[in-house]
Amino acid sequence: MPEHEELFPAAEEEDEEEEPHHGDGEPVRFCRLTRESISQGLSLLCHTGNGLGHVFVKLDLIDKRLNDITAISSYVHLRFLDVSNNHLTDLSPLASLTQLLWLKVDNNAVERPGNVFALLNYLQWLNLAANQITDLTDVAGPALETLNLTRNRIQRASLRGPCFANLVTLELRENHLDTTNGIDIPNLRHLYLAKNVIRRLEGLEKLERVTTLHLRDNQLETLDGLSPQMKCLKYLNVRGNSIKDESALQSLRVVSNSLQALVVSDNPLAETSDYRLNVLTLLPQLERLDKDAVSPEERSDVQERIQEHEEEEIPNP
Repeated sequence: MPEHEELFPAAEEEDEEEEPHHGDGEPVRFCRLTRESISQGLSLLCHTGNGLGHVFVKLDLIDKRLNDITAISSYVHLRFLDVSNNHLTDLSPLASLTQLLWLKVDNNAVERPGNVFALLNYLQWLNLAANQITDLTDVAGPALETLNLTRNRIQRASLRGPCFANLVTLELRENHLDTTNGIDIPNLRHLYLAKNVIRRLEGLEKLERVTTLHLRDNQLETLDGLSPQMKCLKYLNVRGNSIKDESALQSLRVVSNSLQALVVSDNPLAETSDYRLNVLTLLPQLERLDKDAVSPEERSDVQERIQEHEEEEIPNP
């Protein structure tokens, strides 16, 4: 039998409170979560762990003007939860939801998550984008595979150790990072750092398994800092930086054996004549440069140029 006492509680009145509005217009009305609101958002009926009953394991609370979710703490069977687009600052009621696999908390007002995620042993996917987070101390989870921290206020990326042992994808777009240093995650595959203020590539030798590195719209003038330890790097995007001359690309040689796609458009360098040919001469194995695949004609031109350079280097008898 379904656990009706949890899924279909008696109706309650919404608990609203007003927040003063500093300017023209109506005050913002916040809501405290009620069991009635929860029952309306539940879906995906599944067996309980012992197989003797059924419970809903998915809850949608998107855009409900919530600033208090205390009532959620008794819904311990939830596996999928979306509380995005609310006004939450306190996530402590989530600590009892130990069966969570997937959690979406983007577009709220969270500054410090607390120790919540360390208690969620099965949580694999977490979206905390568009909050007020500055410190990454509390975002670790033992089973996390995907972590999205886009559009927060992070100035230093300090993520390391066994707390992130399973992390595969990390998004830190649109924060305030000025360096790549501090990301020491051994199994990381995909790293997204676009739209920060990154001027220096540092600490990348620790990212031995990264296949995707996205650095679009930063302030890089050079690619010094790429490491030969990055033996798996296949895709590198540095579009929209401040790379001016071809010498800045010399550092790409250390990842030339694995790199398959490179995006350098919207840099001053990309406006120079023979730009594509110069880059492909440096990296002849590339399959794609910017938006376009490398054509057979370009590959033939590159081979001719490489052969000419080799002949020029042969000393006369």
